[in-house]
Amino acid sequence: MTTVRNEGRPAGDGEAPRPLRIVLADDEQLVRGALRAILGAEDGMEVVGEAATGAEAVPLIRELRPDLVLMDVRMPEIDGIRATEQVLASMSAPPRIIVVTTFENDASVYAALRAGASGFLLKRSGAEELVQAVRLVARSDSLLFPAAVRRLAARHTGERAADEPALPDRLSGRERAVLRLMTGGLTNAEIAERLGVGPATVKTHVAGVLAKLGVRDRTQAVIAAYERGFVRPG
Repeated sequence: MTTVRNEGRPAGDGEAPRPLRIVLADDEQLVRGALRAILGAEDGMEVVGEAATGAEAVPLIRELRPDLVLMDVRMPEIDGIRATEQVLASMSAPPRIIVVTTFENDASVYAALRAGASGFLLKRSGAEELVQAVRLVARSDSLLFPAAVRRLAARHTGERAADEPALPDRLSGRERAVLRLMTGGLTNAEIAERLGVGPATVKTHVAGVLAKLGVRDRTQAVIAAYERGFVRPG
């Protein structure tokens, strides 16, 4: 386990914004080294810690309280799915988590997303794709790889939909429209343009959807929309 003792600082008047603080969790040292080199070279990003197992990752994340974690799905002792669950259950303001995997359609990827991960990234992704994914998830105004998330949700919906409660009746008509556009992968700006409203209004509706569904981000909202029958596969 590697810890970089740099807590960063909030932005003040005339100061640069605080860098995005990232923890890497992967059992392969070469993978961690490559990720660290790529992300550490980016303006506004800082790798503050590394872990080789899920058992190391959970306490490290609790201690360092990063903004984002890159979490390998398959690790010894505790895998990335269980580590994600433990982090999200034990922190009042948990980081966003991107699970890193070898296969896009692996059932473990969907399990990690259901556990609360905000997205996934393939290990074969290039440097530019990695950086874009990190920035997108940190910004949190759209889905990471929306088509792939929809495919995963559609593929696994049949296993759970019958046991899931329906969408809350208290979702307003506008919130339902926003949710449907969210499942299509539209950003807040694109939703605003589609509905003819301002971005701030969309942001309010998105927050309402997340709160009423009891989920923490757009990825879980899309999964809930599929599993509760709001969106049908196909």
